[in-house]
Amino acid sequence: MMEPVIQLERVTKDYGGGRGVFDLSFAVGRGEVVGFLGANGAGKSVTMRLLMGFVRADGGRATLGGRPCFADRAAIQREVGYLPGELALPGDMTGRSFLAFVAGMRGTALPCRANALIDFFELDPSAKLRAMSKGTRQKVGIVAAFMHGPAVLLLDEPTSGLDLLMQRRFVELVRAEKRRGATILLSSHVLGEVEGTCDRALFVRSGRLTSEACAADLTLDATLEHLYGAEALRRRWGDAAEGRAAGNRSAAPSDSVDLGRSPASSERGGVR
Repeated sequence: MMEPVIQLERVTKDYGGGRGVFDLSFAVGRGEVVGFLGANGAGKSVTMRLLMGFVRADGGRATLGGRPCFADRAAIQREVGYLPGELALPGDMTGRSFLAFVAGMRGTALPCRANALIDFFELDPSAKLRAMSKGTRQKVGIVAAFMHGPAVLLLDEPTSGLDLLMQRRFVELVRAEKRRGATILLSSHVLGEVEGTCDRALFVRSGRLTSEACAADLTLDATLEHLYGAEALRRRWGDAAEGRAAGNRSAAPSDSVDLGRSPASSERGGVR
């Protein structure tokens, strides 16, 4: 691995009832794009919030570029491109006024790059945020995260609500950022998104890192086994075992499979 930019060392944040992250350790090297995969509630969003300094860890050490995330949170929040999993936007603002507000919080005017991203995602920034669809608000969040050309991006379910065309445009954008040398941690439920953008994938279950794999080697079955375990994978195929043994391996295409659903529901049609 190249010089680590994102680093967690035995980080714990315990919300009780098994919620949070526990003894979590991993690193993302400079210029790497790393997928962060887990079922709903596995601890992905908590990890992103710890890295942004929005919450303080109970134990361990989290750093970005060698800086402690909580102690240096003001600078980190200005510099890092962050897209939260639950995007809450002020409804009385237009898209453009919100983007200008975000730029002001970073101490700059609205960058020219914002207009290029607005065009790329076919976004009408003149509409009020409350009048926008979920997918359109998500585009605003993406522009806000990328418009200042950050060296580090933390993206939590970035294509949630986007249609297939915009998902593909997002993949193009991440690939361009990788060529630029950005370091990216990308949480996703969409296998094709991870395959199309990431160097490797980290798997988290119940707040603990369980495994990692080269993104190019991921298959649907292998990914589900990483996420849920071998027994869950056997349950996934359950009644279809005989058909699969006979060569009938039908499944949803990997670029649309929702990995946040249980293996059983994925088999019944867990796609989006």
